Amino acid sequence: MPALRILLAEDVHMIRGALVALLELEPDLEVVADVDHGDAIVPAALLHRPDVAVLDIDLPGIDGLTAAARLHEQLPSCRTLILTSLGRPGTLRRALGAHVSGYILKDAPPDQLATAVRGVASGRRVIDPQLALSAWDSRENPLSQRETEVLRLAAQGADAAEIAGVLHLSSGTVRNYLTSVVTKVGARNRVDAIRIAEEAGWIP
Repeated sequence: MPALRILLAEDVHMIRGALVALLELEPDLEVVADVDHGDAIVPAALLHRPDVAVLDIDLPGIDGLTAAARLHEQLPSCRTLILTSLGRPGTLRRALGAHVSGYILKDAPPDQLATAVRGVASGRRVIDPQLALSAWDSRENPLSQRETEVLRLAAQGADAAEIAGVLHLSSGTVRNYLTSVVTKVGARNRVDAIRIAEEAGWIP
């Protein structure tokens, strides 16, 4: 039986090297490509045709979840496994929306990675059980897509005028969106709203 072909995306070189070495210890697993940038995931996958893509969420360029969604569109035969330090219920919800097959935390025991790769390759969904319970108990994202876009830009340090320019809105409309966001998430102010949304995984 041929080995499972794996693409690995992790921007920290030492961690990526350790993960490659860990996976290569398994006789039925073969790392055919490893990348350090989100934009490189889909091109590498189309070139090497992996069975499973193991993706970190926080990557330079596009994030791992955006790459997973694009990978699902362009190479649906490739299963995706998110490996992350972000144990946020909202992030798991986003991952499931991106057609991710598995989601495990970086502090999981090393042998769980190979087991998870085999699991998603066989068609099963593999999710950290504690995180799954947290996601079950967490509330849905109350923000509209436009409110999420506005808050994401605000979290990056943009002011109302800059957000208005990016989204082709008036500054007054942007301020109205931010006021709505603060109300919906039950925050004290814009900074508090950003904190709440980031902790819930509602903004990447």
